[in-house]
Amino acid sequence: MIAQVSGRLAAKQADRVMIDTPGGVGYEIVVPLGVMERLPAVGEAVSLATELVVREDGWSLYGFHDEAGRRFFQRLIGVSGVGPKIAIALMSALGVERGARAVKERNIALLASVSGIGKKTAERLALELADKLGEFEESVEAGAAASGGAAGAALQALERLGYATAEADRALRHALAADGGGDAEALVRRALQLLTNG
Repeated sequence: MIAQVSGRLAAKQADRVMIDTPGGVGYEIVVPLGVMERLPAVGEAVSLATELVVREDGWSLYGFHDEAGRRFFQRLIGVSGVGPKIAIALMSALGVERGARAVKERNIALLASVSGIGKKTAERLALELADKLGEFEESVEAGAAASGGAAGAALQALERLGYATAEADRALRHALAADGGGDAEALVRRALQLLTNG
């Protein structure tokens, strides 16, 4: 298993990054929105906790800032009917802390608001995981105020403006890949430009 990838950030795209390792291997890694937001500039050193998912149609590597993010992802994809795409969508929309809290509190409406998660999947997540996320309680307390940082706040703002979660998420990823971070307001402005210019 590939549990961590460290090296130089070679490229940022909408939903994935490329990391060149000192050994000469470049890894393409799919990341949630919150991870994309906190990445350094291209060319800088970076290290991500990773999870390799092997499927019939290919192998994919998913990256997270820390072990907590990786373990939360593992828990999500362990639920029947929840694949990596849905897990990444949930982590992008809610972040680890808010996502864990939504599952523990059986907040079906919030879970079902995530692109790709219907009411039945939200109920299954709550049923199977509500009592298994105790390890995230400390980080829930520590991060209760921050539900994914500036990108999370920008995503919520775009949703309030009437954009679908998936559409807003895509625009924010493009904004982050193009010119890095910024506060929520700056991210919303850049994302709106992308959304209105089609």
